[in-house]
Amino acid sequence: MAGGEMWTQIGSSLAGLMFIWAMFKQYFPFEIEGHLHKYTQKLVSLIYPYIHITFHEFTTEGFYERSKAYTAIERYLSTNTSTRAKRLKADMVRDSKSLVLSMDDYEEIVDEFKGIKVWWASSKNIPRSQVISFYGDEEKRFYMLKFHRRHREIVNRFYLNHVMDEGKAIEVKTRKRKLYTNNRSEQWVGRYQRTTWSHVVFEHPATFDTLAMEETKKKQIVNDLITFTKSKDYYKKIGKAWKRGYLLFGPPGTGKSTMIAAMANLLEYDVYDLELTAVKDNTELRTLLIDTSNKSIIVIEDIDCSLDLTGQRKKKEEKDGEGDGKDPVSKKKNEDDEKSKESSKVTLSGLLNFIDGLWSACGGERIIVFTTNYVEKLDPALIRRGRMDKHIELSYCCFEAFKVLARNYLDLESHDLFETIGKLLEETKLSPADVAENLMPKSNDEDADACLANLIDAIEKAKEEAKVEEEEKERVKAEEEKKAKADKEEKDKEEEHKSDEAVEEKKTAGEEVRENGG
Repeated sequence: MAGGEMWTQIGSSLAGLMFIWAMFKQYFPFEIEGHLHKYTQKLVSLIYPYIHITFHEFTTEGFYERSKAYTAIERYLSTNTSTRAKRLKADMVRDSKSLVLSMDDYEEIVDEFKGIKVWWASSKNIPRSQVISFYGDEEKRFYMLKFHRRHREIVNRFYLNHVMDEGKAIEVKTRKRKLYTNNRSEQWVGRYQRTTWSHVVFEHPATFDTLAMEETKKKQIVNDLITFTKSKDYYKKIGKAWKRGYLLFGPPGTGKSTMIAAMANLLEYDVYDLELTAVKDNTELRTLLIDTSNKSIIVIEDIDCSLDLTGQRKKKEEKDGEGDGKDPVSKKKNEDDEKSKESSKVTLSGLLNFIDGLWSACGGERIIVFTTNYVEKLDPALIRRGRMDKHIELSYCCFEAFKVLARNYLDLESHDLFETIGKLLEETKLSPADVAENLMPKSNDEDADACLANLIDAIEKAKEEAKVEEEEKERVKAEEEKKAKADKEEKDKEEEHKSDEAVEEKKTAGEEVRENGG
């Protein structure tokens, strides 16, 4: 009985306290309630040794923007503590490769850092009344970090930075990488925000293992790229923006685009394919640069064809010396050039500032890649060291590149025909793309022997065509030399004839003077 009476009294006391609290909240002003809460917290802090930090899901800045800190913490906890939580929730986060597991509401886990313990709890605030919101769910979620006050300095200075850095790294690693292309400025105004770039998921399968290139050269490029990604502090020390330029040049079909895909897959970077002909002017070019993300490769393919940037200085000199330019062919060419300039007014100076000017330092960990089939056409200022730091020539298929392709397409490490193919490739210029096309089986009946035989036939045919082309070049050259020699002889005869006429005229004039004098 005594026990029953005790529980009855406790229940009555709790009911009374709840009634008093309800009356207090109903009839006392909000200001008094706030002061009471403040002083109660001060009293509790004297005897309660723990500090709480709250991270809300949404910030008050911008258009109901999700907090970057909250997102980083969510990724950190999902990877580092999901095995410790008893209740989890799964969600397919935008741009993520797979499901993201996170702590369910009102779940708590323990994390350790440098020998100290901290507690993370997931919670939410539920509105007291039903509200129809423009933003949808009015439940405000947040993470609560709890730690002992004697660890305040370690948490504030080191642990929180550790969580942010780890969370961002996990987000980059687990995200779907993207391939971007720039929109024309007329399409920049989206429904809610500016859309300077459009994108698709980047799924190119190329790697350096499948790239047709000499192993030594391939290893040098890989080492250069990895060293760059680890050199943030070094670039800061020497006072340079954390970026690197690569110039890929060589004949068509030698793997320049494949090289870019392999670089992106190695470093896990996004790719921005910049189409210069869609850029209106230098200001628009800078805007596009600002809207690129870190950990990205900015690509301008076939830069010698994108815009007539490369010869602007030379053109200016030629224009100064052309005079009136009455030649109809030159006049038509100038008109065509002017029409092409109307669509894009990007200048060489603007592009140089894009690569290496003040605006190039607005982000970090970026790689800029130019590709061209004709490197000799490019302005030296565009490709000098410091802008295009590493020049990589991708040439015709050599024997080492062929062996990579044979392994990729036919699963062959060696074959009796390899020696024959190696000798033919030394004598013939054939691109890796042409070699790969001949190695690819065209039907189920074609085996490795048939594909290699097709390749030998193709190389021999290319060799014969090159021989005919060379003979034709020599014939044309001989004819030009013969014509030049004939023209020279004709010119010499004319000059000799003119000289004889001049001598004869002088002789006649002298005789006339003597006659007149006599």
